[in-house]
Amino acid sequence: MSKSILMIVGDFAEDYETMVPFQMLDLAGHEVHAVCPEKEAGDTIKTAIHDFEGDQTYTEKPGHNFALNATFEEVDAADYDALCLPGGRAPEYLRLNDRVIEMTRHFFAADKPVAAICHAAQTLAAADVLDGRRCSAYPACAPEVEAAGGTYVDVEMNEAVTDGNLVTAPAWPAHAAWIRQFLDVLGTRIEHAEPVTA
Repeated sequence: MSKSILMIVGDFAEDYETMVPFQMLDLAGHEVHAVCPEKEAGDTIKTAIHDFEGDQTYTEKPGHNFALNATFEEVDAADYDALCLPGGRAPEYLRLNDRVIEMTRHFFAADKPVAAICHAAQTLAAADVLDGRRCSAYPACAPEVEAAGGTYVDVEMNEAVTDGNLVTAPAWPAHAAWIRQFLDVLGTRIEHAEPVTA
């Protein structure tokens, strides 16, 4: 059954962590609305590509412009079945928006599925929804997860963690695991048909 998913993004959200889940959830038959505070449907956000090239932290390069398809001020979290939070630099300021925090809390209070990746843990910590939860995130966010009462789970960059309705991962190399586990929590089943032979 198709689900409606709210995705909260902002300028300099991580490129892959925004575009890939948006497209993959759409491919799986779900309706995804991407919104950003102070922006409307049809506006764009700038994204940034975070890469891992052997330095002490990730490098950052310009990404694509990502088009929003819904207006932040018009959406009601109660109308959505699930929440998706990309990482990047956007969460560090999105978490200062009271409505972003209220929306995030709604999904936890209603026990709806939530997928958060990389620095999106900053939004979860600010919303005070991690107490007693297991949560993966970009390693630099581990202190914020733990300060919020969560247990930071240190997994490989291509792995994800599910704790009840919450699916988290450290960064975009985990997309396959993260999206697969989120689809499981959503109750989405993908069946493979036998190939047709002539």
